[in-house]
Order: sequence, then structure tokens, then C-alpha cells
Amino acid sequence: MPRSVAIGKLGAAFAQAHAARDWERLNTLALALGPQLAQLGQRGAWNRDELAALTQLRTAHDAAAAACGEALDTLGARLADMRNNKDGWIAYALSSDTDFAGHQE
Repeated sequence: MPRSVAIGKLGAAFAQAHAARDWERLNTLALALGPQLAQLGQRGAWNRDELAALTQLRTAHDAAAAACGEALDTLGARLADMRNNKDGWIAYALSSDTDFAGHQE
């Protein structure tokens, strides 16, 4: 398979996983990317089409990495909010448990 096609497939995989917000797939792709590019690089100098495909791959990778960072920030904010409202969550859980127990017959 030509390197530009292989690189294009990698870029498409990053773009698809990013669009699906498939964080596990993005992690798998990111971990495999270095070795895959190193193997492709062993074939010699990059031509113009391959360099263009690498640029597109980098764009897809950077967009996916940014999305991961944003998701991490959102999750961190939500966890901080939950931590800050812990007493309220505990009170809610206790009152819900009491309400539920009162409805059992």
C-alpha cells in the first residue's frame, strides 16, 4: 500500500474516532501512531503526496487531542462541582433512601 494511502487511513481513523468521541479508540490510535510512522519512515524520503498526507494526519491528530483536552476539562469541572456539593448529594441520598423505605410494604 502506498504510504500516502496508509497515512490517509490513519488520519481518517483519528477523525472518525474524534467525531464519535470514542476516547478509548483515540487512545489506541495515539499509542500506535509513533511506531506506525517510524515503520513507514523506514521506506525512505517522504514525497510531496506523503508530506501532504502527514499534514492532514497532524491536523486530525491535533483536533482529536484538543477534543480530549476539552472533555477532560469538562469532566474535571463536573467532578469538582460534585465534590463541592457533596453534602447536598449525601442529604439527597439519605432523603431518597428514607422515602424509598417508606414506600415498601
